[in-house]
Amino acid sequence: MSKVRFGIIGIGNMGSGHAQSLIAGKVRGAELTAVCDEFESKREWARTRLSGVEIFEDSASMIDSGLVDAVIVATPHYAHPDEAIRAFNKGMHVLIEKPAGVYVKQVREMNEAAAASDKKFGIVYNQRMNPLYRKLRELIASGELGEIRRTNWIITNWYRSQAYYDSGSWRATWAGEGGGVLINQCPHNLDLWQWTTGLMPVRIRAFCAFGKNRNIEVEDDVTAYAEYANGATGVFITTTGEAPGTNRLEVAGDRGKIVIEDGKLTFWRLRESERAFNERNKEAFGAPECWKVEVPVHGESTEHVGIIQNFTDAILNGTQLVAPGEEGIHGLMISNAMHLSTWLDDWVELPLDEALHEAELNKRIAESTTSKAQAQAEAKPADLTGTF
Repeated sequence: MSKVRFGIIGIGNMGSGHAQSLIAGKVRGAELTAVCDEFESKREWARTRLSGVEIFEDSASMIDSGLVDAVIVATPHYAHPDEAIRAFNKGMHVLIEKPAGVYVKQVREMNEAAAASDKKFGIVYNQRMNPLYRKLRELIASGELGEIRRTNWIITNWYRSQAYYDSGSWRATWAGEGGGVLINQCPHNLDLWQWTTGLMPVRIRAFCAFGKNRNIEVEDDVTAYAEYANGATGVFITTTGEAPGTNRLEVAGDRGKIVIEDGKLTFWRLRESERAFNERNKEAFGAPECWKVEVPVHGESTEHVGIIQNFTDAILNGTQLVAPGEEGIHGLMISNAMHLSTWLDDWVELPLDEALHEAELNKRIAESTTSKAQAQAEAKPADLTGTF
């Protein structure tokens, strides 16, 4: 195979952006040969914008056409696992948009289908291409920071007005999106929280406020506390109703503290480990020597195109995936746990009780103000809904 022939399932929101990147030749070794969408308005958009690309009404017809080797799943959230499983069963390589799904059970089934195939499976966690977070991951993995003791991420620069939510009746509904800021804006942050540190919480206590700042039925303000197996703790704070917002990630370890804010990575590096200092220190107010280091971070973040390029290279050359699709379950499990903790008003242990979470989610879907059909119908090509 000299080129990967891509088909895109869903050409609303992100699907249209991926289509235009492929048509423009931004991904080496890749070509867009087909797209599909069940809504005529979206197919009409494709006819006017995607010259030379075959257009289908459904994914099954597109896959069976023999025109594609790999698919990008860019449908509304709930359909990601179903479409991925269908594609794996037909021998396709699969790249899914974030989030991996809405609830862990369906994502686990998708991962099992991927494992049973011999095909590549990726997820569009484009922030893994950001050199800031890649450097943080490198510093932690190399032991420069020592054992992690605390993380704190204040990510409140996701401001969304009421006009944003009013632009589609499916937005910020349990049936339409399956959640609010955690499932729509924060999947990248939740992924990076565990990917950079290499830690998954063992239990979470969260406080999600539903419709606190906006007239919506899902969460728009969250404060969560996490505990880890090694004794470390973490705090995650997010909202769509705060202006101006903050994006500040702190990771404290035995050998210092790293802060990412305003596009910079700063390392307050201890000359010796805190533990070693404490064992030898005899001064009542002694403290370990600390050096402030502005860590140089080189390169630009290649974002979505970078992820598709890496996925293409994995198919053609066996390149290691930056964002394996199977890893989408981790960030989703954290957000599911935050929802469940709030619903139960209690701590939630991880791995998650998947059946209990699904049952609680279904209660809210039954009372939702919209439907999954509405969600799909209203996500228009130029909308870019679900991007952040």
